[in-house]
Amino acid sequence: MGFTIVLSILDWVIFILVALSVLYLIIYGIASKFYREKQFPDTKDFRKVLVLFPAYKEDSVIVNSVNEFLKQDYPKEFYELVVISDHMQDSTNEKIGQLPVNLLKVTFEHSSKAKALNFAMDQYDADSFNIVTILDADNMVDASYLSTINKAFSFGVKALQAHRIAKNMQTGVAVFDAVSEEVNHSIFRKGHCAFGLSSALVGSGMAFEYKWFRENVTCLKTAGEDKELEALLLKQSIKIEYLDTLYVKDEKTSQDNVYSSQRQRWLSAQYTMMISNLCNIPMCIRTRNINYLDKIVQWMLLPRMVMFGLTGLMAVLVLIIDQESAIKWFILVFLLIGLFVIATPDGLLKVFIQKSWKTVPKLCFMMFLNFFKIKKDKKFIHTPHGQH
Repeated sequence: MGFTIVLSILDWVIFILVALSVLYLIIYGIASKFYREKQFPDTKDFRKVLVLFPAYKEDSVIVNSVNEFLKQDYPKEFYELVVISDHMQDSTNEKIGQLPVNLLKVTFEHSSKAKALNFAMDQYDADSFNIVTILDADNMVDASYLSTINKAFSFGVKALQAHRIAKNMQTGVAVFDAVSEEVNHSIFRKGHCAFGLSSALVGSGMAFEYKWFRENVTCLKTAGEDKELEALLLKQSIKIEYLDTLYVKDEKTSQDNVYSSQRQRWLSAQYTMMISNLCNIPMCIRTRNINYLDKIVQWMLLPRMVMFGLTGLMAVLVLIIDQESAIKWFILVFLLIGLFVIATPDGLLKVFIQKSWKTVPKLCFMMFLNFFKIKKDKKFIHTPHGQH
């Protein structure tokens, strides 16, 4: 009898913890359907923009990305494109050197995006620019990218996140990666902005007020520089805007082992940030900094894939022991499936059903194993290219 009671208590404790996480996601998932992107009027006031491309062993993509970016409709005298070349081949650097960009060559012993960004910012004075935007070496943008950012910053925006979309979906893993990011856009960007809260950052397609970024970039220490930037912004009550129609094409991971490795590093960064910021919860409550408090709560959540796997596993296990108690778990399973459907664009959902559903169990298991590999990681999160 005592053993049964212990199992029942354990069942309910796990259920409540998971259910709270699911409720959080569902609230913002539904809110995303009410998101309306802010519209900024045209302006003749051109701000000077620094464009940073940190490039670690990105020989296969960086030249093409730079050439595409140089097609901007923004006046050329009002922006400077910088490539921070780290461990790239001489032939690649020579090609970049022939383009109208500033090539900065570095060879860090332990490379990271944070080091690359700091090195680049050290090359410029505090008053050199008004805006800085950061892109990954494989990112491609429309010709209006800088013009759109300029309009937003002309009307008071100090930080924004663009909408990253997949530029490759040939494999099931790449499709899953693309779907996962779109779900993140729905919940952590559109859903939050619908409530008037701050958008989450995603690592590239980001833009910041230049002086603010220059003063704060020295605080970046880990591979989760986007999360560190979020914490710095929200501590200072600076809201991050999200522009859903400002697209940045991003290469998605095509191999399950690479996907797992990337997520392991992101998971490590997430829980490092959670632990280091938990002590600030009383300050958030005292100062009514809801954005910062919400961000700390986000970092407490289980990854969705683990949440899916755990919920399904618990539903089956409890069903074996007590059919009636299992009902609540199956309700959670259906709620998570409903959330997934709501948060995924219709066209992408069809592609997922065609190509990716078979990869889900394996990726869930690999993500679960990542919990046993959590460590502080400062290295570049590098996506292998040309393996589609």
